[in-house]
Amino acid sequence: MTQTPDEHDVDTRARLLPEEQAVGSDSPHEQAEIILEESLERTEDPEGTQRSSTQSPG
Repeated sequence: MTQTPDEHDVDTRARLLPEEQAVGSDSPHEQAEIILEESLERTEDPEGTQRSSTQSPG
């Protein structure tokens, strides 16, 4: 079961980084939620997410 990101963390992450500002975002808050949910998933199941990752050697 994946946890839901803390609203404060989402609000903080929704502040776009300079490189994100350069390309823009239609929904920084939604983008932040997705990023943090994926991060929590990787934290909760590092081996499982490593197997399914195209970036991590598995």
